[in-house]
Amino acid sequence: MDTLKPPNSNKFTMNRRSFLYGSTTTLMASPLSRVRADLLAGSAPAASAGPVINLFVSLEGDDSNPGTIDRPLRTLKAAQTSVRALHKGSTGAITVYLRQGTHYLDQTVIFTAEDSGEQQAPVLYESYPGERVTFSGGTRLNPRWRPYRNGIFQSEVPPGTRTDQLFVNGRRQILARYPNYDPQAKYLNGWASDAISSERVSTWSNPKGGYIHALHQYLWGGLHFHITGKDVQGNLTYEGGWQNNRPKPIHEKYRFVENIFEELDAPGEWFLDETKNTLYFYPPVGIDLNNAIVETVRLKHLVEFHGSESKPVKWITLKGFIFQHSARTFMETRDPLLRSDWRIYRGGAVFLNGTEDCHIDACFFDQLGGNCIFVNHYNRRTHISRCHIAEAGANGVSFVGDRASVRNPLDNYDDRLVVNQLDMKSGPLTRNYPSDCLVEDSLIYQTGRVEKQSAPVEISMSMSITVRHVSIYDVPRAGINIGDGCWGGHRIEYCDVFDTVKETGDHGSFNSWGRDRWWGTKGIDLDKMLPGEQANLPVLDAIEPNILSNSRWRCDHGWDIDLDDGSSNYRIHNNLCLNGGLKLREGFYRICENNVLVNNSLHAHVWFNDSHDVFRSNIVCTPYRPIGMRKWTQQIDFNLLNEHGQSTPIPAKVLQESSGDDTHSLVADARFIDAAAGDYRVKLDSPAITLGFVNFDMRNFGVQVPELKAIARTPELPPATGPEAVTLESSRSRTIVVWQGTKVRNIVGLGEVSAAGTPGESGVIVLDVPAGSPAGTAGLTAGDVILGFNNKPVKDTQDLLRYTREAGHGSRTSIAILRYQQQSTVSIALE
Repeated sequence: MDTLKPPNSNKFTMNRRSFLYGSTTTLMASPLSRVRADLLAGSAPAASAGPVINLFVSLEGDDSNPGTIDRPLRTLKAAQTSVRALHKGSTGAITVYLRQGTHYLDQTVIFTAEDSGEQQAPVLYESYPGERVTFSGGTRLNPRWRPYRNGIFQSEVPPGTRTDQLFVNGRRQILARYPNYDPQAKYLNGWASDAISSERVSTWSNPKGGYIHALHQYLWGGLHFHITGKDVQGNLTYEGGWQNNRPKPIHEKYRFVENIFEELDAPGEWFLDETKNTLYFYPPVGIDLNNAIVETVRLKHLVEFHGSESKPVKWITLKGFIFQHSARTFMETRDPLLRSDWRIYRGGAVFLNGTEDCHIDACFFDQLGGNCIFVNHYNRRTHISRCHIAEAGANGVSFVGDRASVRNPLDNYDDRLVVNQLDMKSGPLTRNYPSDCLVEDSLIYQTGRVEKQSAPVEISMSMSITVRHVSIYDVPRAGINIGDGCWGGHRIEYCDVFDTVKETGDHGSFNSWGRDRWWGTKGIDLDKMLPGEQANLPVLDAIEPNILSNSRWRCDHGWDIDLDDGSSNYRIHNNLCLNGGLKLREGFYRICENNVLVNNSLHAHVWFNDSHDVFRSNIVCTPYRPIGMRKWTQQIDFNLLNEHGQSTPIPAKVLQESSGDDTHSLVADARFIDAAAGDYRVKLDSPAITLGFVNFDMRNFGVQVPELKAIARTPELPPATGPEAVTLESSRSRTIVVWQGTKVRNIVGLGEVSAAGTPGESGVIVLDVPAGSPAGTAGLTAGDVILGFNNKPVKDTQDLLRYTREAGHGSRTSIAILRYQQQSTVSIALE
């Protein structure tokens, strides 16, 4: 082995220009306490230019009062009016203290530019120290319960009462559903394949107003439908299903219905008969209905910031509040986020549009029906800190820009540009998108209670969003999702993200897509872009690198880090991946170094030639797991394959055989300091050190503020020695068979499912197609996946061979295939 020195892994290349053109610009590994000066410069309030003014609001106050602590105002609206007046005659900061209690909002609180503060005179709305202040988008009922039947109680409610959620003593109850709610069920808290069967539907007298909830056929999120009634034949009629940007039918098994009166049969369930103004409730054991607090929901948004780039809302802080009781919005989730798999509802309990230097601090977003915080279109330096977000119906924090800011925007996965249509200018068209925003020191869990294509943190069409010291877990899909390459510069650092992808599939704790303007462009051979004049195409939108660093990830149902279709211009370093490994699907300019992949490895899927990807100075614990790889890339080297008990380092031939590189990589015991306790730093005599690996802090992942850290969970740690059963493996047969002159075998494992885009472990992949074979004559090519035979599903090679025998020699057959994740059919004359 020669003595070529490993790279200096204490430095990580970050600048796109330096990577493309070879300058020496570097980014030093970040200390824990670093505050991004470039992000927050100018955004901290300056010393007040005048006297600080305090106003007080109390549920026992009066809006005719002056707003002093002894004579407080009653409503937030009155406080807003006072703040506007005070700003005209004062240059000092203003603090509005709200006293304890629940403020039931009959309409959304709206801040406009007139409510703005200034850097020297910010406006702070804050809960009074030591007091619990709640903003509710609902109303409190005063029911008079009487028995109905079978443990169910009923009460009249005021005429016109509408609600999609019921809260009793602060906890959301269960809208009458089939099957009954099961907190232990893997999918949808209970599912039944007969949820909308004709037999079931026949037992419902009037299902109008009910809902169907189901998973996507491929487990790529969820779908929702509003039941409109029954037709004359008694069949269920409904509308919806537009919530997913990769439309498919609903899953044949994973579905349920709710808001059906006849399904009210279990403790905790409720139903509102709007025609009779009657509320029905089956109380769980232990609830005293006569003294219970019963609340409904009426508002979708509790607080909105309404500004624009030319007239922004500025320097307003909301601090220390609890936000509850916002309506569900799943039937309004329709806006496609470019060619990602997502559609979204642009709204939330707190909605920011056109702001600068606004801050949400130390707030609790509790059991909200839809999105919690939505940062929409133009926003600069939005700061979200020390927040607790739990049990939301949809997303936690969303940053979503304007489609009109994107050059060559496309909205459907199957849409493609022709090369001469490409706008070759880089970056956005306008400034109407979130930028230089920060989410830090927060706890987010159990989002996506209703909408399964959701995330605790969602980023799309935005720039320079930092997510730092955030703990995220117990979610149906990704913990953090970046939907596109527009426009990069994001930093994900010191986060703790685990127990993800719990109700879906083909995803990771971190997920991204990069289906930007270059992706799939007709007239370009993406395998020949680099080197060449088209080398900049992948970074026309992804103009700055996204950085994932110093974070801990665990996914037991996918990958720890999943860079999917086209994700480009990433720097991934100092990450601890506890189970699912790192997946890099086709894309460009990804530098991955100094990561620890416990019990797993690099999953390289269908890379382009000359992708300029780098994978070096990492510790992996299994051989690489490539799929569809023809040519590896710039540098895959200086990696350590951890083999417990292997005291003498030896060349990593198994890695070399996969990558064609790894010349200096080794197999040896990594000598972790204390793997059983989750400390995967290595001892000073570890072979990893000689390969350029540099220890990084493993004690400060996730939320750090004491009040939230005390209640935050941490991930389950893998066994201290030896790989555990990796969830990506499969028991399906890999036996190769010959069919119509070509070699085929079953799709096996999550990796192949993801690479091919199949509906789970189903289908048969074509391995090679000899010229002149019946399969070749029909137009099949290597990599095609056979899913159907004369409209019958092909789940495996046994199905394919059986259908072929049944059809007989000489018959012409329609074969349904997937090619590059797009469906088509070919006709073949069987031999």
